[in-house]
Amino acid sequence: MKLSGNFLITNVVNIPMKINRRYLFYFVTLIVILSGCDDNYISSIPDYPVRLQLNLTSTYPTFRDNPNSFLIFDKPVQATDRIGFGGVLAYVGFDGNYYAFDLACPYEAKQSIKVAPNDLGQVVCETCGTVYDISYGIGNPVEGPSKEILKRYKTSMQGDVLYITN
Repeated sequence: MKLSGNFLITNVVNIPMKINRRYLFYFVTLIVILSGCDDNYISSIPDYPVRLQLNLTSTYPTFRDNPNSFLIFDKPVQATDRIGFGGVLAYVGFDGNYYAFDLACPYEAKQSIKVAPNDLGQVVCETCGTVYDISYGIGNPVEGPSKEILKRYKTSMQGDVLYITN
């Protein structure tokens, strides 16, 4: 070390940094995976407000904890209800969780063309023929021309009330 005026001069030693390619690969892979975990997806179904409160004890007692059951809301029940673009399908999956989807078929993307549930944990669009699997809450197409999943809405339970929002 030398002292020169008001500056302290030190010898700089270049230490070569050796990056292990395996760790670099893991780091890049982790970044790619985490950046792909966004729940926002682009849907052909436009964003319309969704706000439903379903009392599963007094109003819909047979829906509670009943796998493969569904409720269809194609018009508001209460003045404060908002039912999205084509209406809301509330569904109890085979795993016992609550899911909600827009009733409009994403392939057709019209308010008047809606999917209808069957007894197999699926919904079917009568116009285009696409069959969507909703049994575990994904809404992915399993048959027909559509490649897009159903538009999903958020569900949360607080006490005996199921809230459906977007």
